[in-house]
Amino acid sequence: MNASPSAPEATPDDDAFVRALVKTSRQRTVHLKWTDRDGTARLTTLTAAEASRVNTLARAAGLAPEAFLRAAAHRPAAG
Repeated sequence: MNASPSAPEATPDDDAFVRALVKTSRQRTVHLKWTDRDGTARLTTLTAAEASRVNTLARAAGLAPEAFLRAAAHRPAAG
């Protein structure tokens, strides 16, 4: 990942991060419009795998993906 002779050498963690970022950027994305609990319009970009998982979870809950994300926004933050 050395872009130029003067660039510092990347750590293995940095290298893995950049590789994952490039891999994700090459995937087809899905844009999901939904409304947050405070009424703010949101546009969430998901990978195809993430969209599939959201659809599966939403279907299991008997909700549309947009309604599922709104319901998830009401959950308390972990940690």
